[in-house]
Amino acid sequence: MNIQKFSALTGISAHTIRYYEKIGVLKHVTRNTSGHRSFNSKDIDWISFVKRLKDMGMPLDAIKKYADLREKGDVTAQLRKQLLEEHVAVLEEKIELESLHLMKIKEKIIHYEEVIESQLKA
Repeated sequence: MNIQKFSALTGISAHTIRYYEKIGVLKHVTRNTSGHRSFNSKDIDWISFVKRLKDMGMPLDAIKKYADLREKGDVTAQLRKQLLEEHVAVLEEKIELESLHLMKIKEKIIHYEEVIESQLKA
């Protein structure tokens, strides 16, 4: 499939796809006889994973490192696992902090409900 269809299927702009290829996040993109990029289902699977990592806040340099390790095969499985575990720890810290923020906002909403209710009774 061409870059436009690939972009539509993945929800990633053609510009970003080209950039990912340029920096080595998207590797070994095949080209047709005209020199245009041609993508397949494995590319969709990979870029979907990359997108998920980005959406979870993993920095692009860490994703690039993961891509470089992935290219070397299963001998890097432990290092790739470690990268993901490190990111899980970051996410868990963020979730804990966001949960605290959510709790504090809910407490403030309850406070305002009490204030409003007391005003209605007065």
